[in-house]
Amino acid sequence: MTKPVGLLTLQGDYEKHRQKFASLGVETFGVRRPSELDLVSALVIPGGESTTLTRLMDRVGLREPLLDFSVNHPVMGTCAGLIMMSSILADEKFKDFGVSPLGMLDCSVLRNGYGRQIDSFTAPVAIDILDGSKAEFAAVFIRAPRIVEVGSNADVVAAYKGEPVAVRQGNLLGLTFHPELTDDCRIHQAFLNMI
Repeated sequence: MTKPVGLLTLQGDYEKHRQKFASLGVETFGVRRPSELDLVSALVIPGGESTTLTRLMDRVGLREPLLDFSVNHPVMGTCAGLIMMSSILADEKFKDFGVSPLGMLDCSVLRNGYGRQIDSFTAPVAIDILDGSKAEFAAVFIRAPRIVEVGSNADVVAAYKGEPVAVRQGNLLGLTFHPELTDDCRIHQAFLNMI
């Protein structure tokens, strides 16, 4: 890998992703402007607040460049990052709050689908770590979105109580949970393997 992994550093928990990649010996680069996408091999859209992410992406002109980038580069979205990558918001009222997803991933999500901050939890999820392994992963759900529908273009790669919590569509990976908040590096390594 000749270029570092990009972290969208507009808002959210990008520092924990940086630490996770650093533990794997991988350099990262903070992306805040469209031109900086040329400097990275892949991109992580971290958890945070989807309304704020929408505003900031549009303010700096990242929407179209991100869509163009996602055609030929791996992109991983965690929690709010998944909301931003999704095609449809299951609850239309969130459009009134200014949330406007990018439409990259063929799935419909419900914002805060697992409840509020007080409802946060960690649970083992059955996950295909993209290498065929079905080993469980201790997933951290914090105000997590719920994937309510997965289109024919995407595949479910992780489930919790029979519900999808991670989907993959070619070089795109969306997770409802926060893999950066555990000591387990398998998801970040699997993402690197997609580059």
